[in-house]
Amino acid sequence: MNDVQSPERSVPTRTAPLRRHGLRWFALITLSVGGWVLGESVGLTAAGLFSALIVAATLAVTGWGPARVPRPLGKLAQGVLASAVGLMVHRDTIAGLGSMWVPVVSIAAATLALSVAAGALLALHRDVDAVTGSLAMTAGGATGLVAMARELGGDDRVVAVVQYLRVALVVVSMPMIVTFGFRADTGAETVTGTEGGGSEWYVALPFLALFIVGGIAVATLVRLPAPATLGPLAVSAGFELGGWSDAVAVPPMLMTGALILIGWQAGLAFDRASLRAIRRILPYAALLTLLVGAACAGLGVLLSHLTGVSLLEAYLATTPGGLAAVLAVSASTASNVTFVAAAQVLRLVIMLVTTPIMAKAFAHFSSRRRRA
Repeated sequence: MNDVQSPERSVPTRTAPLRRHGLRWFALITLSVGGWVLGESVGLTAAGLFSALIVAATLAVTGWGPARVPRPLGKLAQGVLASAVGLMVHRDTIAGLGSMWVPVVSIAAATLALSVAAGALLALHRDVDAVTGSLAMTAGGATGLVAMARELGGDDRVVAVVQYLRVALVVVSMPMIVTFGFRADTGAETVTGTEGGGSEWYVALPFLALFIVGGIAVATLVRLPAPATLGPLAVSAGFELGGWSDAVAVPPMLMTGALILIGWQAGLAFDRASLRAIRRILPYAALLTLLVGAACAGLGVLLSHLTGVSLLEAYLATTPGGLAAVLAVSASTASNVTFVAAAQVLRLVIMLVTTPIMAKAFAHFSSRRRRA
C-alpha cells in the first residue's frame, strides 16, 4: 500500500516549490508592469525602473519575491543600458561644444572630484565600504552605477537608494528653481528626450548584440572593471562616432525591459537587515547629496563665466542627474539644448568610465591603510 501511495504524495511535494516560484515571478512581473503603466500615465521619469525597484523591494522584504535575477539577464540589462548611453555620443553633439569643450570637460572633472570626495566621506560611515560610497555619491548615471555596483563588489542596495534619492531631489527641485529662481517661462511644449529617427527593431537588435557580446568580450580580455557596462559602452560609442550606426537606436520596449531588470536586481537584494542599515545611512547620505548639488550649482556659475552661456543654461548643464528631465526643461525654456545635452552626455560618459576605476583604486588604498 505504501509503495503505491508514495509516488502520489511526492508529486505535490516536488511541484509545490515550482508553483511558489512561478507565482512569485508572476506577482513581480504583473505588479512591476502595472506600476510602470501608472508611472508613465503621470509622467514619472524612468517609471519602469522606479516601479520595479519598489515592487521588488516590497516583495523581497515580505518574503514573496524571487531570490534574485538570473545573472545572464542582469548582464544583458547592463549591456542594453550601456549601449544606449554610447549611442548618445553623437559627433554633432560633441561638435556642439565648439571651443567650449575645455571648460566643459574641466567642470565635468571637477564634478567627478566632488563625487569622489563625497564618496570618501560616505565611506566613513560604518555601514558603507569604499566601493559602495564611491558609486553611491557619483553625480550621474544612476542606472549604470547601480548595474555595475554588485560586479565591482559594492552593495547595490545602498547605491540604488542613494542614487535614486539624488535623482529624485534633482527632478523635484529643478522645475521650481528654473521657474522661481531664474524666472524662466516654462509654458512651452516640453520634450521627454532627444529626437532621432532610429531604426526598426530587427535592424537594431543585431547591432545591439554586437555591442553587448563584443563589448563584454573585449572588456573581459583587457580586464576592464565592470565589463558588462564599460565594454558595450565603448563599442557602441566607437560605432556612433565612426558614423557606422547613425540609424541605430535601442527599441523603447527593450530599454524599458532593461530598466525593469535593473530595478529587480537591486530591489530583490533588500531584506530587513539591509533596510535597518540604509535607514542609518540615509540622513548622512541626504546631507552629502544636498552638498554635492549645491557645489554643482556653484560650478554652473563658474561655467557661465568661462563660456559666456547664461546662468540658466550653465545650471542645466551642470545639474547632477535626471538627463531626460534636464533636456525637457531645457527645451521648454528655449535654452541652448545642444550645449546642455553635450555637457550632460559628456559628464555622464566620464562618470561611467572613470567611476569604477576610481572606486577600485579607492577601495585598494583604503584596505592598505586599514592593514597599515
